[in-house]
Amino acid sequence: MRQSYYRALALTMTVLLQSASGLSSSAFGQTARPVPENAQASRYGSGWECNRGFRRRDDTCFEVQPPANAFLTNSSFGNGWDCHYGFLEKGDQCLTVQIPTNAYLDPSSGDRWKCLRGYRQTNVGCDLIKVPEKAFLSDNTTESGWECERGYRATQQACLKLELPARAYLTTGGNEWRCDRGFEKKDQACAAVQVPENAIFVDTSHGQKWKCDRGFEMTSNQCLQVKLPENAHLNSAGNGWDCNRPYQLRSGACMSD
Repeated sequence: MRQSYYRALALTMTVLLQSASGLSSSAFGQTARPVPENAQASRYGSGWECNRGFRRRDDTCFEVQPPANAFLTNSSFGNGWDCHYGFLEKGDQCLTVQIPTNAYLDPSSGDRWKCLRGYRQTNVGCDLIKVPEKAFLSDNTTESGWECERGYRATQQACLKLELPARAYLTTGGNEWRCDRGFEKKDQACAAVQVPENAIFVDTSHGQKWKCDRGFEMTSNQCLQVKLPENAHLNSAGNGWDCNRPYQLRSGACMSD
């Protein structure tokens, strides 16, 4: 009697599990679909994927037809093919890259060309860069394509020699000059900086080229001694004063509360 009860219970559980599985699959639309032709079971998760050389379209796999001079990429994006080295994709074709005179195929891409050194790229080809006297080819072909030698300055299509005044030197770039230390540019000459008494020379390219010593302040191009009022001291800059603690500034003097 007990064995019959257990058999009936096991049969009932089996039927219930099968029914639940069918309901779940139907409810979520997960009814297994057959793998179409030219496809295989997916390597990741459930479902299927097309074989190499085929692309998915709805529930089928259609064959990718690469044009001449192309190869299959086995990619799910794009055309599914790429052009061979030396060919350029144009629509659904791979055309030979037309390399103009004085150019070469760009090895980094294989579908473009670059001009040889000494030539500049245009819409139709490579034009010769005309280098003037006292100049040399540069790597920047977007501008003139050449630079002047040291001691010369570019002016339109020529290199003009720099005329250095006395007490001047060429800069690192070689296309301009600056005055020696202690001198400043005045028109096209270098004039000595006039440093007043109680001041020091400041080597700067702009503005005042001297400053007053500590304890002095600039007044009309001269350095006058700072006059400290009672209960005051020189400030951090050294060209003015602050009141000592606990004194406060009132009417130009340091006063106590």
